[in-house]
Amino acid sequence: MRRKLGISTRIVAGLVAAAVVGSLQVSAASAVTSPAARAKASYDAINKYFGTEHGLLLEEYPNHQTNPYSYVWPYSQAAIAAEDIAGIPGSGHKAAAEAERRIDAYSPYWNSTTTPKGYDSYVRAPLGGGGDKFYDDNEWIGLHLIQNYKRTGDRTSLARAKEIFALVVHGWDTDPAHPCAGGVYWTQAPWSQDRNTVSNGPGAELGAHLYLLTRDRSYLTWAKRMYQWAQDCMLAPNGLYWDHIDLAGNVEKTQWSYNQGVMLGAGVLLYKATGDHRYLREAKSVANASLAFYNTREILAKNGAAFNSIWFKNLLILDSVAPDPRYRKAMQAYADDQWNTTRDPATNLYKFREGSVELLQQSGIAQVHALLAWPRSRYHLLA
Repeated sequence: MRRKLGISTRIVAGLVAAAVVGSLQVSAASAVTSPAARAKASYDAINKYFGTEHGLLLEEYPNHQTNPYSYVWPYSQAAIAAEDIAGIPGSGHKAAAEAERRIDAYSPYWNSTTTPKGYDSYVRAPLGGGGDKFYDDNEWIGLHLIQNYKRTGDRTSLARAKEIFALVVHGWDTDPAHPCAGGVYWTQAPWSQDRNTVSNGPGAELGAHLYLLTRDRSYLTWAKRMYQWAQDCMLAPNGLYWDHIDLAGNVEKTQWSYNQGVMLGAGVLLYKATGDHRYLREAKSVANASLAFYNTREILAKNGAAFNSIWFKNLLILDSVAPDPRYRKAMQAYADDQWNTTRDPATNLYKFREGSVELLQQSGIAQVHALLAWPRSRYHLLA
């Protein structure tokens, strides 16, 4: 079972991104290094310290895990970091080849023996024993492949994203007797029957992307359904989203940064797909509430770089249709702070906590640096 970091702090609403910038107290020396150079340094450290055979990666460095390879969730975030770097203007052929190498190394996780097919949480035979399928794991990969398709036109990526969406639809709760009936489950594992914001928000994003690319209305129907379930069941009075609900009706009320990101991103994409300004208003509302909530170094640290990177990416997706300098300003402040305070200059590894460096968090901060090297004119290519 995967672990999540804990947070229970609530912050008075009404603060803005300037509070994020002010609280981080960034050194002026941070401007010396460009975002693209920081992204490359952070990503190169992944290959140097986490790299292993078959193009796969370690879960942590130094690795104290019994598994010789990482789970697919942290691996996917490293692969997305490579994709984000390849999307930087002028990044060149090496960056593009690295992004393709990372996509190729999803193969050992792919399970073609199930209906629907999908990615297992761990590598399958002969490299490993496979694992349960998590719908959010698959959605991250689906969104990655959409971004890759937008950059390269590779229809193999689009086809696999469609297969993943079929799996996500398969995860929809069809029992009307359940509290908050509907919603995509978090996992197929028998030990959890939770339906999560993070299994529905990115599912809605993936469906909306597929609709915008194919104009197949079934994708839009499902995207709207997943989004609305989260609106009805997970939206809290403070304008942010709770984490999940179980089959007894118990709501886990932690408010993770990535949950806010995927829902505001889904709102933007549904606005683009339908022209309905309600979705854009809701996206802006979540952006405002989340900028007010995640307004200190301590709160951002409790969420972790991987969750924060997803939140920031979706703020940029919103910025592509409703420009607001606060979004990038908050992201830049976070990136500067991490570069100056948590990075080991000798290795470019980020020590977010005691012990080993986690692939998941190293990948998250590499994504943040990479996207800060993107011009706003390219934000519409994000997924």
